[in-house]
Amino acid sequence: MDAASSPAARALEHGIAETGLTPTPREMARLEKLVARALPPGADQISPSEFERCVCDVRRKDWASQLMNGARRAGEQWIGKPDILEAVTRMHDPRATPEQLRALLDDVLAERLRDLGDTPRTVLEAVQADLTDAGQFLSGGQIDRLAQTIAHAFGIGDVAFEAEMLAAERARREEDARIEARADARRRRENDRLRAWEESLVTFEDVPGILHCSPREALRWIAENRLPVARRTPQPDGTEIFAFDPAELRRLRPQLPDWRRGTGTGKPDLDRIPAGNRKVGNAVIARVAALDRYAAHFKTARALKRRITLVTGPTNSGKSYTALNALAGAESGLALAPLRLLAHEFREALLSRGVPASLATGEERIVMPGARHLAATVEMCPFHNPVDVALIDEAQMLADPDRGAAWTAAIMGAPARHLYILGAPDCIPLVRRIAELCDDPLDEITLERKSPLRAATAPVRLNELAPGDAVIAFSRREVLDLRAELLVRGRRVAVVYGALSPEVRRAEAARFNDGDAEILVATDAIGMGLNLTIKRVVFSSLRKFDGKQTRELTTQEIKQIGGRAGRYGKHEDGIVAVLSEAGSPTYIRQKLAAPPEPIVELRPLVQPDADIVRAVAEEIESDSLYGVLARIKRAVLRTDDPNYRLADMDQAFEIASALEGVEGLDLTQRWTYAMCPVDERDNGIIRLTRWAADHAAGRAVPPPGTGRLPQPVQAGREELERAEKRHKRLVAWRWLSLRFPEAYPDREMAEDNTVALNDWIEAVLRQQSRVRENQRHERPKSRGRGAPAPKKPVFSAEKSSKDKGKRRRPAR
Repeated sequence: MDAASSPAARALEHGIAETGLTPTPREMARLEKLVARALPPGADQISPSEFERCVCDVRRKDWASQLMNGARRAGEQWIGKPDILEAVTRMHDPRATPEQLRALLDDVLAERLRDLGDTPRTVLEAVQADLTDAGQFLSGGQIDRLAQTIAHAFGIGDVAFEAEMLAAERARREEDARIEARADARRRRENDRLRAWEESLVTFEDVPGILHCSPREALRWIAENRLPVARRTPQPDGTEIFAFDPAELRRLRPQLPDWRRGTGTGKPDLDRIPAGNRKVGNAVIARVAALDRYAAHFKTARALKRRITLVTGPTNSGKSYTALNALAGAESGLALAPLRLLAHEFREALLSRGVPASLATGEERIVMPGARHLAATVEMCPFHNPVDVALIDEAQMLADPDRGAAWTAAIMGAPARHLYILGAPDCIPLVRRIAELCDDPLDEITLERKSPLRAATAPVRLNELAPGDAVIAFSRREVLDLRAELLVRGRRVAVVYGALSPEVRRAEAARFNDGDAEILVATDAIGMGLNLTIKRVVFSSLRKFDGKQTRELTTQEIKQIGGRAGRYGKHEDGIVAVLSEAGSPTYIRQKLAAPPEPIVELRPLVQPDADIVRAVAEEIESDSLYGVLARIKRAVLRTDDPNYRLADMDQAFEIASALEGVEGLDLTQRWTYAMCPVDERDNGIIRLTRWAADHAAGRAVPPPGTGRLPQPVQAGREELERAEKRHKRLVAWRWLSLRFPEAYPDREMAEDNTVALNDWIEAVLRQQSRVRENQRHERPKSRGRGAPAPKKPVFSAEKSSKDKGKRRRPAR
């Protein structure tokens, strides 16, 4: 039978005749397929209403393109693809005009805008925040159009609202411009001060003439560390060129007779040198900061007769159990964890042992009346309250360039009579060095893994993954790509990656441990802080991007992450494997058997605190945090200091630079803002500067909102990422609210928004796994003619072109 006389063709001709519709040649092929699917068995006609429904289905793609193009031409960047798809879905008239389509879109947009907030102002702020997420900024004309749209959504015809919104936005932009202009001027002033001082420096050839001594005496006094070297410039041949501050040298002249007689001290008496003027030398700055005597900075710890017990061993060796028992048996104690999640677990472990305990993290406080034990994150270590026992977990973090200084401070400054330090064997040399610098006796305990760990003999294919497996990737995108692929294959999947909040990570871990999810897909964030019953760890790659370069996984990384396989009493034999075509099992076997990699750099990382910042500011007679940090970076801790290294302070320096233009904050408040955890990739420093400006002006800073949260089953990767960013902003806001409660007062709303985002993100991850499971059970074994094709996964495994070649920070 030819196509012209097929039932579908006859039904198509009949539908055109009955409705008077004239499909275009491009629409005909698709329309005939839909008509064929709509035909009842044995029939060759469908009703006019069913035919019109088929025509609408064919035309919706073109309608969506028309609406999208119109919105883009009008500069309506706040109209998104979901708005347009919802609008065309509501259109059931195949004869729809552009005006009718736009009216439907306006209705959909009005509903969404009303869902974003209770007032037009909050809605405007929420929309602008969403656009900022996408790197889009509105002009004055666009803000005017958006204000009109919001006013229409709320049924407001008064143009006063629009004028108020425009005036507020204009004032905000003018304030931003003033802040930036003041910051530029102040940075130039501080840089000029520093440049003037550097230009006044002299070389060694000038030293004998200034001190009225011989070159040989000058060389001897430099070797004896009597003459302060203001600047050391490394040369390609490994030597250094020294520069000296002539003002400092002249002030040392009275000490020369003592030095010649050999009765002077080994170092210049810089305490007798007055600041005098703004040209304060680096040696004076270094003395004031005293980072070369960092251990002495912690007076309470130094006053105690501390004893340190270092407990090392691989993952699943019982390190935490040993120390927690000692902590629970003490009258007072402190447990310091690397993550908020782990701090909660430490507190719960103490409570389960009948020990009342409070909690302190950067963004959260739980005070239990009468408790003499505290669980906290490492950065929240209280340095002035002595306790009997303290434990510090994950001591290998001492070598971490971002957070290592916090571990140095905690180990040196924890005011405990007995300090337990827990970590992988790699941390032993660094802990020994710190104990030596603190003059604390050190005992060492080495534990063995409670269950065996071995490398798989062969790579694992994706379809060979079994319940209890954990697949490890090294970026959020790779985690979601793997999750999407496994969902398509009908697997139940839980995910863990650094951008998820601790609450969501714990919920996902519980789904996996309880069997609700068969497979866990995670980043190396599982290396710390989660109790997981993993049978086999499967690496999706043996290389990772560490923020600077793509490199092979280290021995410690494979042991730390792979060590999560096996659980004493549940999975007695832990297995570490790699996906097919991602690497060799031999490499894993070699790394698991290898000894700890030697630590080349044994000098612990240190950084200034608020007391040091204030002292240096007083010394250089400046209230500029930018200027203080610039001097600390240049003057404190020479690169050849034998004991310490200065930690990476780049983000604190960038925040200090941005805050230079904000008036009304004192130095300590600026330093607090510089320590706030913000994400630079999410315009975090710009947002933080605006919050600081509101704080300085006496304006209350409202907490970030949740934005629009679609139904979890309808959420895509973009909506999930946006929710994760909002959660990070709430983390920063809550962190600041604990330090500046008068400027960040609405903590209850922030808590509610945090809970709402956590619940929604977890619902997205849980709901979409259930949808895939249901689709797998409902999918027909074979597809015949007219059977619908399976839907694409919500999270596409394809990478967008804009993400190719991007450098990313390592996920945590």
